[in-house]
Amino acid sequence: MKIRYSIMALVVLASPAFADGTRDIGSVNTTFRLIGPDNKIVVSAFDDPKVSGVTCYVARPKLGGIKGGLGLAEDPSIASVSCAQTGAIVFSGKIATGESGEEVFDERRSIIFKTLNINRLYDKQNGTLVYLASTTKIIDGSPATSVSVVAPMNWNGVAPEKPALK
Repeated sequence: MKIRYSIMALVVLASPAFADGTRDIGSVNTTFRLIGPDNKIVVSAFDDPKVSGVTCYVARPKLGGIKGGLGLAEDPSIASVSCAQTGAIVFSGKIATGESGEEVFDERRSIIFKTLNINRLYDKQNGTLVYLASTTKIIDGSPATSVSVVAPMNWNGVAPEKPALK
């Protein structure tokens, strides 16, 4: 009985933690693995939870093999983000303007220690939304980052609104 609970806990811990509404777009194999799934680059999309009209696409490597198939592999600390205006910009709630912005996406990259984060920052001077992808680790994060900028434009004759700021 204890073994069954241990296995169930391991499966829950090993499953990726996606932001609400994240959907996989596709993947490309990068390395053939004889046993277990191949290494690949996975592309997912998510809508900004506080800014409707913005969709972000995240590309990141996923290790395969036996450890990767069981969810025990520590995926590399690299990711790319690209965000686009996909509709009229509508802000729901106050937008953080602090130095670190506001987290809009997170995903575990290892069973416990590593996380991929995407933060939204707001450039008040230019009125643009800046999305920054980075990985953090309990002891030390990675300097590998990716940035994407969305400059709100008119959409079907509707001018972008100004956000309420925190």
